[in-house]
Amino acid sequence: MRVMAQMAMVMNLDKCIGCHTCSVTCKQAWTNRSGTEYVWFNNVETRPGLGYPRTYEDQEKWRGGWEVTRRGRLRLKGGNRFKKLATIFSNPKLPSINEYYEPWTYDYSTLTDAPAQEHTPVARPRSLISGENMKVEWSANWDDDLGGSTATAHRDPMLKKIADKVKFEFEQTFMFYLPRICEHCLNPSCAASCPSGAIYKRSEDGIVLVDQDRCRGWRMCVSGCPYKKVYFNHRTGKAEKCTFCFPRIEVGIPTVCSETCVGRLRYIGLMLYDADRVLEAASVAEDQDLYEAQRSVFLDPFDPAVVREAERAGIPRDWLDAAQRSPIHALINRYKVALPLHPEYRTMPMVWYIPPLSPVVDVVKDTGEDAEDTGNLFAAIDALRIPVEYLAELFTAGDVAPVDRTLKKLAAMRSYMRDVNMGREPNAAIPQGVGMSEEEMYDMYRLLALAKYDERYVIPPAHAEQAHSLEELATECSLDYDGGPGMGGSGPFGEGSGSPTPIAVENFQMLQNRQSADTLAGPAGKASRVNLLNWDGKGAPSGLFPPKSQGPGPVAPGSTPDTSDDGATGSGGTGGLTGGADLR
Repeated sequence: MRVMAQMAMVMNLDKCIGCHTCSVTCKQAWTNRSGTEYVWFNNVETRPGLGYPRTYEDQEKWRGGWEVTRRGRLRLKGGNRFKKLATIFSNPKLPSINEYYEPWTYDYSTLTDAPAQEHTPVARPRSLISGENMKVEWSANWDDDLGGSTATAHRDPMLKKIADKVKFEFEQTFMFYLPRICEHCLNPSCAASCPSGAIYKRSEDGIVLVDQDRCRGWRMCVSGCPYKKVYFNHRTGKAEKCTFCFPRIEVGIPTVCSETCVGRLRYIGLMLYDADRVLEAASVAEDQDLYEAQRSVFLDPFDPAVVREAERAGIPRDWLDAAQRSPIHALINRYKVALPLHPEYRTMPMVWYIPPLSPVVDVVKDTGEDAEDTGNLFAAIDALRIPVEYLAELFTAGDVAPVDRTLKKLAAMRSYMRDVNMGREPNAAIPQGVGMSEEEMYDMYRLLALAKYDERYVIPPAHAEQAHSLEELATECSLDYDGGPGMGGSGPFGEGSGSPTPIAVENFQMLQNRQSADTLAGPAGKASRVNLLNWDGKGAPSGLFPPKSQGPGPVAPGSTPDTSDDGATGSGGTGGLTGGADLR
């Protein structure tokens, strides 16, 4: 048994409202620069739909991920090393810019500089790549307005497998949102596809990254990734991908997409797994056995034997404590409600999903029946507008049984907790019907519905002894001589050249203090900052509300206004949002 640690994420699809806040904040943090206009490390897809890039799930076309040979061995679907060497200068299995979308802006100067005229001027869309006028025909989530329609259904790889189960009448159609980031797989096919060895998986936390100095732009990684979450920067000639916000993770704060998620649907935690069993699990003969095979790779952090082996492997004690408190371990192995995305790709993905239950409740409610009754919910799962078969194609390689069990657990939790919240005697038969105890069901409810910040994100920070390697992650490159064409900053060849800009851990340490402090975190001598992200709704933080002396009520003649300091007075005696309060 070789114990290793892996940062992982679970997303509760029942809570996703498709607002794309995660996508926008990720874009601003990581890909808001030249060469990455079409790149979205985080994107939110509408299902059913073609996805981003279009039809990326059709591996018969794109040849991503792994497959099992007749001898039971794993090999890349895109071919062995000899085939990759033979096609290294001509890689035909790449999505074109049209499969992603051609990014655009608008000719705003036409609006701002046009002279007075009879007709209102129009700002035409203009390509961010060529600069020419263009017609907008696709985008990163064009399916958002087409979910469940016939416009693109004939090209949806998942719908082709269950066409007889899906009805496209408007009143019977379905849609839900699927946020996606890089899966940071245990068995990444992108890393195995890279001829330069530029893509690597960090041994300390399992995050998959691209070494920009070693990348030579072969783009085999783009072909090899079945999720198409590796992108080519056409400005720098390098591959880029989601980094799991590793500078934030190293100081114990969550990724940007998780931090800004409106629905609070993301969970981040640590998983322990047996590295010696990954290949065996990924090589099982049947695709439908891959879900349980991957679960068997994960180790119980409470097992004394696992703890001993982990300590022998050099995993710090506080990391083991974090693994025991991990919401990911609870959702995957304890409650068994989280499922992997396309396990049939055999990459052992580490971003898992809780399938949506809400449409089931809507179906029951529309019939006029009690939408929270257990019997009604269980019966409705079989007649779900989102066919269970469609969810099974996404999460369990077509095996309906795990999806059905998960949905019934979620339905049972909803029914059981309604009795609790209504003050009625809870029915113990409801959790027993899905193989859970009352305590387990309440704990699952608390994690899915009531979990606070530090329960949803259990992230152990990197240790001080690792500080030297983490301080400045950009190492010297052979091209990074004075004024040379390196990979960062600005040099003689534009913004894609020059010496790299180091990432200082101290910057993110200060960010962690500001975001997770129990008290107001603000520089001395300046107005206090109010952190709405961590305010629990109790009390009255200074600077958030006007002082009582400025309340709407009149002051009686001859009386003294109440100026007592009860925590509702802003810095320097100013209240409300005056005095420079920073609502971040």
